[in-house]
Amino acid sequence: MLAAAGCAGIGTPASPAGVLNIGQVQDVATWDTGQGHNGHRLVAFQTAYDTLIRREPDGTLVPMLATAWGYTDDTQTTLALTIREGVTFSDGEALDAEAVRASLEHFRTANGPQAVQTADVAEVRVTGPYRVEIELAQPNPALEFYLSQAAGMIASPAALGDPALDRTPVGSGPYVMDEARSVTGDRYVFRARDGYWDPSLQQWDEVVLKVLAEPTARINALVAGQVDGTQLLPRNTTQAENAGREIVNRDVNWAGLMLFDRDGAVAPELADVRVRQAINLAFDRQVAVDGLLGGYGTPTSHVFGEASTAFDPALDDYYGYDPQRARELLAEAGHPDGFTLSMPFSANTNDAIPFVVQPLADIGITVRVASVPGQAAQSEIGSARWPAAYFPIFQGPTWMAVEQMLVPQTLYNPFRSEDPRLDGILDRLRVAGPDAVDEAREMARYVTEQAWFAPWARMGNTYAFDGGKVRVEPQIGQVVPSIYNFHPAG
Repeated sequence: MLAAAGCAGIGTPASPAGVLNIGQVQDVATWDTGQGHNGHRLVAFQTAYDTLIRREPDGTLVPMLATAWGYTDDTQTTLALTIREGVTFSDGEALDAEAVRASLEHFRTANGPQAVQTADVAEVRVTGPYRVEIELAQPNPALEFYLSQAAGMIASPAALGDPALDRTPVGSGPYVMDEARSVTGDRYVFRARDGYWDPSLQQWDEVVLKVLAEPTARINALVAGQVDGTQLLPRNTTQAENAGREIVNRDVNWAGLMLFDRDGAVAPELADVRVRQAINLAFDRQVAVDGLLGGYGTPTSHVFGEASTAFDPALDDYYGYDPQRARELLAEAGHPDGFTLSMPFSANTNDAIPFVVQPLADIGITVRVASVPGQAAQSEIGSARWPAAYFPIFQGPTWMAVEQMLVPQTLYNPFRSEDPRLDGILDRLRVAGPDAVDEAREMARYVTEQAWFAPWARMGNTYAFDGGKVRVEPQIGQVVPSIYNFHPAG
């Protein structure tokens, strides 16, 4: 039975005020929702695209394009959604159940970076002019969450498959791109869209997304007043504060190494769990928190954060700092003289190089540093070229974290690692649902024991803004707040 999902009313009309300038960490390579992403690029897509479900700053799921939703039976495999009536896309097309079906199917088949979000979807059915059912091949405890992210972005059916969608978004969102004033790779200008169905979400006359891939460029632009808000590296926070800017800090990501090549495809040494455990023992996690993260973080040995039922404080100290034992493990694994490991770094991760290279050198592992463009960092990580990488990633709810890091289809498991025992745990966790604790903690312990990763800390992520111009509500689970969380100051 379809249950109401909360208040579906449209908010009080706002009076848009001026221009909001946001510094973007990366360019948006395409505005095609099939290639939609989360993280710091989510805010860019939110300017032009509504999602089926919206997340409030505290994480509560509330209606957006779907006014109500719910599973139709106890198997949790058919999610029915009621679609909001009277909504149009920026090209004038009507948004109805068929448009929603078209976008969901497009996302399923586009093989984008978040394709795992709909990997369990078997069919999307239109059951009425404004009613859709999503049939799952097996339960997915994160589906509703995904519909507030990339998978839930709805584009005009007329634009899907059109190459022009790479350059110009066509959605039902609060803003529409000003193509004449936008420059690919530099800035994207959006104007408040006339006739938008919820004016309360339009806080600005214009939103300008300025692409500032270099960390130094971001802090300079923030201090100079060229952007009103941007993500910073920890080393830049003091300069921002000295310039009178405000800082929002949240433990959103985890920082450390992802040990991708667990079967030894390009680095045979990593196929031995003792080698991966040795790497974990090489790091003094408090040194990384203090030196790399500027004190913004909590040392840990596991990758599941406090938003997850898999979070287990007992695992924080599972791996201590013990380089002697690390060297012994390498010798036991047949590498008494160590070995060489290649890793990619970009402008946004170069600060981590000494915190990776020296500790591993101390136990006999030589890191070969490869420089990759910041714009290509994620695609490089997902390319199965690199056996390991430093790349902070999101700590989300349990099943989202599973599908982000552990399943074979995900970007952050590029070598498609599988483990029969882990698969059995995940099968039980999938059925147990999003609130399961015992199965989630069993999974976290096993992944930690098997050293699939070498985390250092729950990372304090810093977002800075000009409090004289903008008021920012932090968004749980996001470094960069949602576009709806930026309000004119005062």
